[in-house]
Amino acid sequence: MNKTELINAIAEESGLSKVDSKKALDAFVKATTSALKKGDKLSLIGFGSFSIVEKAERQGINPATKKAITIPAKKVVKFKAGAELNDEIK
Repeated sequence: MNKTELINAIAEESGLSKVDSKKALDAFVKATTSALKKGDKLSLIGFGSFSIVEKAERQGINPATKKAITIPAKKVVKFKAGAELNDEIK
């Protein structure tokens, strides 16, 4: 499902117009991004939670040259599905 399909699904499910659904989705993405940038965890009961995890620097191998390389430390977004979402998918 891409963004347009998600907007259409939100509009159909909520009764909002597609324009309002797009605004709501964009606002959700912006608010989520802002919270994660601050280091906050975002929890949606029944759906799941988003958090930032710091990955340590590590050694890797360049597949083209087979030489050892250092992969720098970085922050990544982690999503953990909630119990209700897991139950719906099963």
